[in-house]
Amino acid sequence: MSARPAHPDAAVTAAADGTDSPARQHQVADVLRERILQGELAPGARLVERTLAAELGVSRIPIRDALNILRGEGFVSAFPNRGMVVTPLTRQDVEELFEVREALEVLAARRATEHATSEELDRLAAILAESEAAAERSDAQTVGRCNQDFHDQLTAMAHNVLLTSMMEPLEGRLHWLLRQNDNPQTLHTEHAALFEAIRSGDPDRAANRALAHVRTSRRIWLETEARKGGGAGGGSAA
Repeated sequence: MSARPAHPDAAVTAAADGTDSPARQHQVADVLRERILQGELAPGARLVERTLAAELGVSRIPIRDALNILRGEGFVSAFPNRGMVVTPLTRQDVEELFEVREALEVLAARRATEHATSEELDRLAAILAESEAAAERSDAQTVGRCNQDFHDQLTAMAHNVLLTSMMEPLEGRLHWLLRQNDNPQTLHTEHAALFEAIRSGDPDRAANRALAHVRTSRRIWLETEARKGGGAGGGSAA
């Protein structure tokens, strides 16, 4: 996934010079992705090219290209007679995502313990510190981004090209799931324990912590959904 600017809407506006460069479509995709992750564009919302082009001050060409990028990431789906919409996730979809996370993150944690460099461990520690600071000031947006960065860094630390390629088509849905956490303290505690397990150099310990983390996230999400009596539109998952 491409890196997002601090103010993606402003980045697109600043670049609106009348040309449709390849970079433009990625800037637009960054903006729309962040809106989806933040819940501004809810699951099932229609994505009308003309409307989005007017909002972002670009032509419809980069909008169309950006929507295709997001479709490949799983954020956007195409439906007959409706066009492009934000991908709606059912409870079954989320349950399947947790199953996939359980398998892939346990593998990533084990591999990261065996192959991570000291610089990569420092980066993971920095993400944890940033997340804790953001939680203390109730900055939910930064906490969500750090949560996503933590798991992306964990995958990178596995140094497994096939694992990374398997994660790519799932990234959109997995990142949506990672942004649903509304319990930052539990999130930080779980991530800190996983980090310490990886840093210990014990692959079995790291795998067990990763498994426990995903299962805790699933339990919290189910409890939240039970209280709401709803589907997969929200909840707490990290």
